[in-house]
Amino acid sequence: MRGAAHVTRAACAVAVVLAAGACGGGGAPAGGPDGIVSSSWGDPQNPLEPANTNEVQGGKVLDMIFRGLKRYDPKTGEAEDMLAERIDTTDSVNFTVAVKSGWTFSNGEPVTAKSFVDAWNYGAHLKNNQRNAYFFGYIEGYDQVHPASGQPTAQTMSGLKVTGERTFTVKLTQKFSTWPETLGYAAFAPLPSSFFSDHDAWLARPVGNGPYAVDSYTRGSQMSLRRWDGYPGDDKARNGGVDLKVYTDSNTAYTDLTAGNLDLVDDVPASQLRNVEADLGGRYINTPAGIIQTLAFPYYDPDWNKPGQEKVRRGLSMAINRQQITDRIFQRTRTPAKDWTSPVLGPDGGFDAALCGDSCAYDPAGARKLIAEGGGIPGGQVKITYNADSGSHKEWVDAVCNSINNALGNDRACVGNPVGTFADYRNQITQSKMSGPFRAGWQMDYPLIQNFLQPLYYTNASSNDGKWSNKDFDRLVDQANAEADPAKAIETFKQAEGVVRDQMAAIPLWYQNGSAGYSERISNVSLNQFSVPVYEEINVG
Repeated sequence: MRGAAHVTRAACAVAVVLAAGACGGGGAPAGGPDGIVSSSWGDPQNPLEPANTNEVQGGKVLDMIFRGLKRYDPKTGEAEDMLAERIDTTDSVNFTVAVKSGWTFSNGEPVTAKSFVDAWNYGAHLKNNQRNAYFFGYIEGYDQVHPASGQPTAQTMSGLKVTGERTFTVKLTQKFSTWPETLGYAAFAPLPSSFFSDHDAWLARPVGNGPYAVDSYTRGSQMSLRRWDGYPGDDKARNGGVDLKVYTDSNTAYTDLTAGNLDLVDDVPASQLRNVEADLGGRYINTPAGIIQTLAFPYYDPDWNKPGQEKVRRGLSMAINRQQITDRIFQRTRTPAKDWTSPVLGPDGGFDAALCGDSCAYDPAGARKLIAEGGGIPGGQVKITYNADSGSHKEWVDAVCNSINNALGNDRACVGNPVGTFADYRNQITQSKMSGPFRAGWQMDYPLIQNFLQPLYYTNASSNDGKWSNKDFDRLVDQANAEADPAKAIETFKQAEGVVRDQMAAIPLWYQNGSAGYSERISNVSLNQFSVPVYEEINVG
């Protein structure tokens, strides 16, 4: 994930205004199949390389312009074949993948086995500094292209081999029975040859194989996507395109929606939840999603990683009145967290409402006792860092701090620490600059318990932003991934989650529903299980 040269040109490319694409066009009528949907959005942290995007705003775009081997059903979350004709294995280590024929990128280039193998090798290689490189870590040869220290000793992973125009093989380093189900994640998307032959030009105008193509992008203002009429998939866009408009304040976006200046807001701010049904009536969506909000900790800071701190973290958890906050601020669009996953998984998928137990129950006396036993709050004060470009975050952070202050009998025990924009906030996190707890919402990449645990808490995992590390947790995750029986794998993952609980690696706050409001101008609006609008299904007019 390191490599200064790539970071430099990527950062420059983000600021570029993308040239008009060949697959879109201006002058679309106001309604009908060519109508354009306007939707609220926030600038992504990084350019739109699939293996370098691990946050929600960039992920929304990748879901529109790329299709991978698998795709998660918008209603059920089930991993279904998209470009995969078949994925075969007899031992859960060696896989043979066949790619469907007839698929091309929006520039006309065929999607082949090489499109996937080259993309995955690029995503995994250390020099390319890709945030999602870790997702390729189970492929044999990853440690040669992405060593834990030193320089790479290979350019490609030995476990990936193209065996035909539309077939390739994958060899993993251990059994991973559910590995095919992870392949709907954007990091595993294919890439055209132009990505490699003229990388800067590709960054300036990304070319994918999804139902939309990027038409233009002005950072801080708007990204315009237009329907690609040559798209071969069954999930073709029912509208002419989507204009993603950048807002630094979700309340402003909501005001524009109610004033008729915006079609879709996919995150109704907490301050508007009391009014939303009166304002929008049946044009308001509130549905469960695979999202959990937590407070993460900077374990790279010795003050937050010394013996006894697990008691302080548990005490802080018990000082938070989750039920009161979710009722009053979120109007029951959040549910107090009982574990570190999501209810959308269901009990059979690993959700356990009893796992956190007393550590997630509001108990001021117990909170004070544990914090004292753990040596007290480092520096005497908790500063919760969050991005301020969402009104909802300020409200709930203030409420959490009020709860902690009331429980501890100290009105300065906890304060909010806002950072201006989401991009700046993420940059501070990835540069390990947090000095205390910080907002760490997680939107699942795929509906497996593994995805709520391994990327966040495994040593050096891609989204382990606090740098927590525990050998017992890592061992149990490895054991679960190697288990051929899915039910046994889930039980082992739950044991690993028990380690997270015992150490309070992060404080679970609440499960989040997907919420959205839309104008009278559009219809057939829904959110998938990731809380992302299913843009291609929206009708205009």
